[in-house]
Amino acid sequence: MFLQVINYASNTSAGAVCIDPDCSWVEHWVHRAGPRKEIYYEPEEVKAAIVTCGGLCPGLNDVIRQIVFTLEIYGVKNIVGIQFGYRGFFEKGLKEMPLSRDVVENINLAGGSFLGVSRGGAKTSEIVDSIQARRIDMLFVIGGNGSHAGANAIHEECRKRKLKVSVVAVPKTIDNDILFMDKTFGFDTAVEEAQRAINSAYIEARSAYHGVGLVKLMGRSTGFIAMHASLSSGQIDVCLIPEVSFTLDGEHGVLSHLEHLLETKGFCVVCVAEGAGQDLLQKSNATDASGNVILSDFGVHMQQKIKKHFKDIGVLADVKYIDPTYMVRACRANASDAILCTVLGQNAVHGAFAGFSGITSGICNTHYAFLPITEVITTPKHVNPNSRMWHRCLTSTGQPDFH
Repeated sequence: MFLQVINYASNTSAGAVCIDPDCSWVEHWVHRAGPRKEIYYEPEEVKAAIVTCGGLCPGLNDVIRQIVFTLEIYGVKNIVGIQFGYRGFFEKGLKEMPLSRDVVENINLAGGSFLGVSRGGAKTSEIVDSIQARRIDMLFVIGGNGSHAGANAIHEECRKRKLKVSVVAVPKTIDNDILFMDKTFGFDTAVEEAQRAINSAYIEARSAYHGVGLVKLMGRSTGFIAMHASLSSGQIDVCLIPEVSFTLDGEHGVLSHLEHLLETKGFCVVCVAEGAGQDLLQKSNATDASGNVILSDFGVHMQQKIKKHFKDIGVLADVKYIDPTYMVRACRANASDAILCTVLGQNAVHGAFAGFSGITSGICNTHYAFLPITEVITTPKHVNPNSRMWHRCLTSTGQPDFH
């Protein structure tokens, strides 16, 4: 029903379903994104702030740029950037950065974040104290699941204090793991950049006697990048993701399959998501500044296991390990992501001027929509092991069930 709400956004939409003989239209909690006929704020009186949180992601500068452009079209003259994520609200020495079209005109030509990023931050009450002191009317938060949770907490605290502040988020994550979203910006670029690493691993493996190319891609709890990169490259023999369990040792394990590949093909290429195989490693209770559990490095573990396995059975294996994580994160957005960033940035401003708060600007079932942050942060989105896309990946790699 949720996807139908997005798809059939009005009673005049193609394929709309009548709910009674009179074809009444019922208002839903999900709204199609875009400009409204009436606006809630007087543009000349608005002070808008933009903050980028979490890690780097291709397209951050594109979103910042488009938010500024759209705010100026509405007539907003007081636009500031908060440096280094939520930390910028309270860290001494960090000042607001005045933003205008001239300042952000060309920032989309470079990767990274023009405003800087950081993980963690102050207590919500301290951030809202800063919002009050700075007299901010609109806050645009560009970030992933953790940043969205922070944005929702800020929204709730503003409501508690009866502050007229619109808190609007823009979903940013390379992992593509935000619930209900068809796609988050940065994902397409990450998959495209991953091709370079996979192609290098393929060439290295093919050029060596019993070469094994091993590529670790981002994906803490989801395997979307690894799955899509494996599918698009056509060069992967084994793809391992967090959502699908597997064994390394034994007759039906991954290592036994690699033996078979070296015997038959003479080389092989393996792609793993960073969060894959965590049940096979020693667990750590440590967390980073964002509260994420610090994962054991499965890529390095896999590299060592492959080397040891083939050494133990007396077979030469030349392992080439590539981890392109920071190269992928820091690059400029590709054309597809640049367009997505443009629309998401525009819609974020439209949502704020409509008077909405506690929402995120996303794309669901091919339609741009405003979704309640409370809904999208309930759980991360995962690859469905029974989905056609994962089965397509298995068909492409030809890998067996490693159990």
